Formats: sequence, C-alpha cells, structure tokens
Amino acid sequence: MRIDVFAILAGAVGAKLLAQLILSGLNRAEIKRHAGRPPAAVAAVMDGETHAKSTAYSLEKNKFGSLELVFDALILLIVLVGGVLPWMHAKIGTLSATGRWDDALFVLATAMAIGLPGLIFEWYDQFRLEAKFGFNKSTLGLWIGDKVKGFVLALAIGFPLLWALLVLVDLAGRAWWLWGFGLVFVFQLLMLVLYPKLIMPLFNKLTPLPDGELKDRLLALGERTGFKAATIQVMDGSKRSGHSNAFFTGFGRFRRIVLFDTLVNQLTPEELEAVLAHEVGHYRRGHIPKMLFVSAGMMFAGFAAIAWLARSAWFNPAFGLPAGEPAPALLLFLMLSGLATFWLTPLGNLLSRKHEYEADVFAREAMGGPAPLVAALRKLSQKNLSNLTPHPWFSGFYYSHPTLVEREAALAREAV
Repeated sequence: MRIDVFAILAGAVGAKLLAQLILSGLNRAEIKRHAGRPPAAVAAVMDGETHAKSTAYSLEKNKFGSLELVFDALILLIVLVGGVLPWMHAKIGTLSATGRWDDALFVLATAMAIGLPGLIFEWYDQFRLEAKFGFNKSTLGLWIGDKVKGFVLALAIGFPLLWALLVLVDLAGRAWWLWGFGLVFVFQLLMLVLYPKLIMPLFNKLTPLPDGELKDRLLALGERTGFKAATIQVMDGSKRSGHSNAFFTGFGRFRRIVLFDTLVNQLTPEELEAVLAHEVGHYRRGHIPKMLFVSAGMMFAGFAAIAWLARSAWFNPAFGLPAGEPAPALLLFLMLSGLATFWLTPLGNLLSRKHEYEADVFAREAMGGPAPLVAALRKLSQKNLSNLTPHPWFSGFYYSHPTLVEREAALAREAV
C-alpha cells in the first residue's frame, strides 16, 4: 500500500474513532452528572433504586462500547494494510479461471472471517454485561447455535446472491451496476415477505396471540385505524433476553404483527394497544415506503460508486488487489463505506425521530389521549434500564428514537 493511501486511510479511521470516543465521553460525563440527582422529568419515571441501576448499566455499556470501537478500528486497519486481503484473494479468488463462484466465495468468506474476532465482544456483552443486570436469558449452547445458523444462512442466501450479482458484470457490461441495484433491491423487498415466514422461525418460536381481552383490543384497533394484518403473533424473545419489543413485518396481505412475550408480560392490554397504535402510525403515515425510498437511493449511489471504483486503475491495487475486478472493489467498498456514511448518521436519525414523533401523535389520537402510550413508554424505560439523561450531542447523533422525556413533552404539547 502506498504511503499516501495509508495516510488517508489512517486519517479517515482515526477521525471517525476520535469523533465516536468524544461523543461517548460526553455521554458518560452527562450520565455521571445526573447520577445522584436526576432531573424532575426523569425522577417522575424512575425511582431512586431503578435510576441508580440504569446509571450503572448505561456507564458499563458506554465503557464497553468505547473499548469495542477501538478494537473494531484496529481490526479494520490490520485487515486493510496487513496483507490479509491479497492473501485471501490468492487463496480463494483465483480458484478458477472462469466463472464467478470463486469471486463470490472470496467476498463472503473474507467478510465472515473479518467478523470472527468480534465474537468475543458479543459473548462478553451477552454473558457478562447483560447477565450482570438480569437481561441475559440465553445459554451458551443457544448462542453458539444462533451463530452456526447465521453462518449457514449467510452461505445459503448470501453466496447465490453474490454470485448472481457478479455474473451480471459479464452479462451486462458497464451497465451491470444498474441491474445489480435492481437485483439487490428486489431481493430486499422479497425478504420482507420471506423473513418472518421462513427465517424467523429458525431462531424463535412464533405462536398466535390467544383469544382474550388483548387480542380483542388489538383487532379492534386494526379495524378503526384501517390496519389489516394477516396474524398477530407472540415471539419467545424471553429465551434470549429480558428486553422487550414489538414490530410488524411484511406488507400487503403478508403483513403480520409480532409481540415479544416479555412485552406482553410487562404491559397491560391498554398499554399494549397504545404500543401497537404507535407501530400502526408508522404504516398509516407512510414511513415504511419513505424509508425504503431513502434506502434505495443510498443503495443506488453505492452501486454507482462500486462500478466507478472497480473501473479505476488505482483503487484495487492500492490494497494489493487486481485492478478492474468487481469482487475486490465490492468487498473494499463494504469495508470502507462506513468511514463516509458515519458522518451522515445524524441526518438519518433526524428523519427517524421525526417519524417517531408522528407515530406517537397517531397513537395519541387512536387511543383518545396520551396517557396509555406514556404509561407504556415509562414501563419500558424502567424494565429496559434506558438511559434517560443522554448528552444532547450523543442522542442527536446516534438515537433513532427521541428520549422518553422528549416524547412525553411532545405528546403533552399535542394534547393541549
């Protein structure tokens, strides 16, 4: 690697890491500042004992996250400048003189190998940090089984997709990236339908919501808000974590509502109805197609960049890889693009928070007032030990959802 390329790369990695550590440091200081005396709005949500536990949890997550950031940056630099990529390409990417299967295997195998060192952090987070605060419900066997399943799925799904994408280079010539964008985007839409039906059941048990007050409430909510779902299912999220969530997947007649069993156990039927009304708000306000449009635009720009970089005489050779080859350019783009898109994170989260506010207003209107949603959000913050006093810069940069205090204030303004 040339000195100038190395300097640019090191500078980009260092700038991102420095920004991340500064934001984490600011957030850590803000958490400590409110540790002993939480603001009145926070004290209204959490009692002293829960707030103290939330503070301890947030500080440990912050410290652990900062260490992981440094580790990830070092791994990226080692892989890019340490000769790992040329070695992998020599071993895998040149197995055959014709065809694209070896190129697809090179991209997939290298990407998976790069992720292996990070498993130690995933293990520690699950079985040490999360377990310390009572969230981990998984076993080592279940955790390993999930990783093996993920590996098999990556091969079964990722390899054919990569192969088809690289074959387009030979079939479509210089316009391959347009066809490649179309292929991946259609695949993304297809997965919205297939994922809950074929892949989710490999990891979690999904059962229909039993008859009763909760089901009646949720079906009635769907009727009056114009939201039809194929089914309402409960997922056994408690076998891995004490955290809770709710979401809907698919679209059209394939749409289904999924509730974590932890959520069902933590909230009253009215509060669960309010949470679902919020999720329905995303659908009724058109947030899903808007986010798909944004995702498609970024994907389109990404494919255009990959095609341009693959044609350039300098990009691949700067990392010890053959010029003009799309597979190495694709892998390098996947590894390096985060250095640029990181700085766009606040913009994406700004749009996401706007959508969350709109969905909250929809839920308030659907429930006849803000009280049920506020009660649900407060319980979820307590049960999940959420950090309710993040630094404004940190939350502005990273948070896809407004803080609870911000959401309550917005709902109060809307209710006036």
